[in-house]
Amino acid sequence: MDERKIRVIVAKPGLDGHDRGAKVVARALRDAGMEVIYTGLRQTPEQIVATAIQEDVDAVGLSILSGAHEHYFREVIELLKSEGAEDIIVFGGGVIPEDDVPSLKAMGVKAVFGPGTSTSEIVEWLKNAVHERRTKERV
Repeated sequence: MDERKIRVIVAKPGLDGHDRGAKVVARALRDAGMEVIYTGLRQTPEQIVATAIQEDVDAVGLSILSGAHEHYFREVIELLKSEGAEDIIVFGGGVIPEDDVPSLKAMGVKAVFGPGTSTSEIVEWLKNAVHERRTKERV
């Protein structure tokens, strides 16, 4: 297995004040042995990306319930690219219509987890995604 613990940010961009799901996911990732930074409510894309780079994370998980998912995912991905950190995995969850998932994936979102997704599914997906990323980096 990989030598370094997986480091992940769980962030709540924008004005959405509902963070129960984000906290549940953050705790599940931590309980699975990952280092988790929960940035709290009402983060800007700039704050999220700055924290991701400063903390040298493997992944950024965005929790969005406000309907502004396309805007926030796009902003975070573009800022990561502009900072030379496009290798950071971006994934998310929340109330995101299934019809929007293909466009999110086309812009670079690696996975979208809707309401009712088990935390074990998210944990396993992230472990595999980070392992795959690290394997590519070594080649």
